[in-house]
Amino acid sequence: MGVTPLARPKIRLLWAIVLTLFLWLGVSEPAWAQVFGKLDRQIEGSSTLAVAEDGSTIQPYLDRVANDVSEFTLDNGMKFIVLERHQAPVVSMMLYAKVGAVNEVDGYTGVAHYLEHLAFKGTTNIGTTDYAAEAPLLEEMDAVFGQLMAAEKVGDDEQLAALHAQFDTLQAQASGYVEQNKFGQIIEQSGGRGLNATTSADATRYFYSLPSNKLELWMSLESARFLDPVFREFYKEKEVILEERRMRVDNSPIGQIVEKFLEVAFDEHPYRRPVIGYKEDLRTATRADIAEFFDAYYGPSNLVAAVVGDVDPENVKALAKAYFGRSKARSLPPDVTIEEPVQTQEKFFELTLPSQPWYLEGFHRPGINHPDHVVYSMIESILVGGRTSRMYQDLVEQSQVALNIGSANGFPGDLYDNILLLYGLTAPGHTVDEMALRMEALLTQLKEESVTPEELERVKTQARAGMLRSLDSNSGMASLLTEYEAKTDDWRNVFEELKAIEAVTAEDVQRVAQATFVPSNRTVGKLLSAEP
Repeated sequence: MGVTPLARPKIRLLWAIVLTLFLWLGVSEPAWAQVFGKLDRQIEGSSTLAVAEDGSTIQPYLDRVANDVSEFTLDNGMKFIVLERHQAPVVSMMLYAKVGAVNEVDGYTGVAHYLEHLAFKGTTNIGTTDYAAEAPLLEEMDAVFGQLMAAEKVGDDEQLAALHAQFDTLQAQASGYVEQNKFGQIIEQSGGRGLNATTSADATRYFYSLPSNKLELWMSLESARFLDPVFREFYKEKEVILEERRMRVDNSPIGQIVEKFLEVAFDEHPYRRPVIGYKEDLRTATRADIAEFFDAYYGPSNLVAAVVGDVDPENVKALAKAYFGRSKARSLPPDVTIEEPVQTQEKFFELTLPSQPWYLEGFHRPGINHPDHVVYSMIESILVGGRTSRMYQDLVEQSQVALNIGSANGFPGDLYDNILLLYGLTAPGHTVDEMALRMEALLTQLKEESVTPEELERVKTQARAGMLRSLDSNSGMASLLTEYEAKTDDWRNVFEELKAIEAVTAEDVQRVAQATFVPSNRTVGKLLSAEP
């Protein structure tokens, strides 16, 4: 989801908003993944660190771990990061594609998320009983779908009915060749756990864990699905994704205000568009659109893999060459060059929907590679970091204007300049305007008064604990190594994070707060209750 224990968005609200913000931040769980989700930690290979949360004690440990990490790059440009951990005979793998919703263009939103779903549909050999017979049906379905879209534009109802019947027949025939969830079945039968994938604004991640003697299986499966993908059941998956959007956005007041918030907060940058995509774009997307996007962004030089666990780095390298080395090198895709103009005046909007009242306000902040990115995370912890935080104590415990509060730091992504979002659910008998006043007072206090040494140490302790939790599991380490490599161009930066945390001063917090929490940099969204 995010990139560091500090910069990672922290979702702390009721389940409705949790689901919505998880979707925006890139937590997507297709149906095939649910059977694995509850079991992923059973073979995780956690090292159970016996390290105190004092910074002077943690850093030597981090240095030792960093020394155990090795890396290599294949001739086609794909990079691998390997960490030996022999606590348990398991290995966790992360394949990180440096592509997300931010790389889409207007009119084709949601294609990155489509690809995440379709990557599990198999290859010419996996997921089908007879690809030679299946392939012509897939192509014919594509042609009929194009005719359907054309007939819809001219409003030819008679032709539409005939085409729908033809399409349904073709889809039924193609389904007869599909081996459902074959990819997941192979992994499950081999002892795999935690099979999942996420699409976010900045990246798409594919990950799971296996017994260490099944490492070659991962190499075989992962290389095949990105070397020889078949986007079968595309039109069935289209309905799944459209239903996901209806549930989490169109029929959700929280989903609607989150989508509207980013459209208002960003004028130009692609962060303004939803990760899941707009309804019309999803509905009219074609299999050719997905294939074109795949060809542009899934070249080996745009992928980073991490292998963490009970492995021999030389064996990993040999297997990687044998399997992933089959992919031909491609030129890197174009970077996102659109820059968000500096906001010069406060932005504001209201939505009136059948919902409890919510209040949201967000402030533009720089991306992960800015020197102050850790300071923003410290500020978030001071304001919203648990029950001892300023906002929880003031809004929930003392004034009781809010039932709950939360934040998302690095929203909706953090590779580029983004948003520090603060939000709250209004308590009965109180208004969103009361919450706005209380938040304003707390932000003013942070700008005008220096944080105490005790409070600063508290949030640093929270940061150390969060870092330890992330580093304590094979999958957590694989996630961090790929994230830092992709976003900061060097996985080693994950081990420098503690030094940056320890270096933050009260003056840094006040300086960044004064520069950030100004009206001209603020976007406010209010979700008001519709009259019954």
